[in-house]
Amino acid sequence: MRLEYTFELSDVETPRLSIEATEGIGKLFTLATLVLNVFENKAKMELVFHGLNPDDPGRKIDAFKRILESAATGYSWNWEEGQGGGVPGSSSYFQWMVLTRT
Repeated sequence: MRLEYTFELSDVETPRLSIEATEGIGKLFTLATLVLNVFENKAKMELVFHGLNPDDPGRKIDAFKRILESAATGYSWNWEEGQGGGVPGSSSYFQWMVLTRT
């Protein structure tokens, strides 16, 4: 299924992004730069990390934190763990994170 739509970031109070935890580290650098750009105008985001192994989301979150916190932005970050777990009847696991710039 393919769904195409457009929206303005200014129309979204809390931007939400997802990252497939089984993808390579390059995706985390891409996500980090996107998140930093969004935080130029927003103070809060929600991110969902998902993968096929129960350990995937946590490992990618740890790597993502290291990448994001290494940026020379002067931002401080508050990380709040949201809902996480597995999707019944599948081998998919996820973890939501609420990220706030302080």
